[in-house]
Amino acid sequence: MFGKVKQNLVLFFLIILILITFSLGIWFGRNQIVCQVCPPEEVDFSLFWETWNKIEEKYVGKGDLDTQEMIYGAIRGMVNSLEDPYTIFMEPEDTKIFIEDVKGSFEGVGMEIGIKDGQLQVIAPLEGTPAQKAGLKAGDKIVEIDGESAVGITTDEAVKKIRGPKGSEVVLGVYRESWGEKRDVPIIRGIISIPSLKFELRDDNIAYIHLYQFSQAAAYDFREAVINILESPAEKIVLDLRNNPGGYLEVAQEIAGWFLEEGQIVTIEDFGEGRDQELYKANGSSKLASYPVVVLINEGSASASEILAGALRDNRNVINEGSASLSEILGGALRDNGDVTIVGATSFGKGSVQELAKFSEGSSLKVTVAKWLTPNGDLIAGEGLEPDIEIEITKEDIDEGIDPQLDKAIEILKNIN
Repeated sequence: MFGKVKQNLVLFFLIILILITFSLGIWFGRNQIVCQVCPPEEVDFSLFWETWNKIEEKYVGKGDLDTQEMIYGAIRGMVNSLEDPYTIFMEPEDTKIFIEDVKGSFEGVGMEIGIKDGQLQVIAPLEGTPAQKAGLKAGDKIVEIDGESAVGITTDEAVKKIRGPKGSEVVLGVYRESWGEKRDVPIIRGIISIPSLKFELRDDNIAYIHLYQFSQAAAYDFREAVINILESPAEKIVLDLRNNPGGYLEVAQEIAGWFLEEGQIVTIEDFGEGRDQELYKANGSSKLASYPVVVLINEGSASASEILAGALRDNRNVINEGSASLSEILGGALRDNGDVTIVGATSFGKGSVQELAKFSEGSSLKVTVAKWLTPNGDLIAGEGLEPDIEIEITKEDIDEGIDPQLDKAIEILKNIN
């Protein structure tokens, strides 16, 4: 009898021990840090962890250490070491802002900014926005944001500081070459809603198209403008790409189709390291190929503009000068046909492809994955597209409401029989 009781007690305690062991296993399993993505075997991270451990051991303020911010800081340092202004790590809040910007629903000042020659500057103030109304111009250098230095800041960090709720104010310290000094420019933020283009028929059978951006709506609006041109007595076109910061590749392809034959290459996406290139081809009707065109560009013509201009340039066998953005590419290509002249100022210059990689906790990496090449295989990124006829717009011109670049474009077209 006693032996049976003893046997039952042993069995009971054994069950309790198993349950405790099982519960602890679950608890530790839930609370231990598991590396979901294993580090590459060929990379030695021992120095990183030596430094991490030494900080936790010795740092005078170790009680205030924020491990998440330390991780983010380490990632930012790694990304910054690439010295590519378009490859950027974004924390969860920055990622949210970026996605809102892509959707086109945001509040702020309304301008495209970027890093050029290591300096934050305005690529283009967008049409009808607070930035444009405050007098900002393409090429303006932003040296301060609300009194804080903008030296060494990334584009996305600057966007986060500049944007904000409508009705609030941001003060930008702006340096302009013609000023020769920094000036504070206060801007009241607003809701940003940007049209894709402006179209009108002018005297002497000249059609005027001002493309503000290459958004998804721009493809449809450009098609409507083409229909109006074909149904009108218009025989010549002014294509205004000034302050157009670029946009979607698909829109570049569609607009190229009005000037190129079906199947002609619009651009080549080069992924480097001997990997396969991807070809993007025109699929339009070439309805505007016979129209004499003058293209207007300036320092704000950038980004996707390079693709379209390069496509038209190479497919029409023009002089290989190199180009720069969706606006730039469109301009260069049309000129190559022999019936296009580019007027204005040298464009911004950008020719790389970014891809957004989203991470599990809400952060993301906008990483450069490829570079654009023209159909002839020339690298698009560079110093920008130079106009055939360079004309500067002065402060006096602006004050008097004069546009000598547009006036020159119309003069050229009027002299074409």
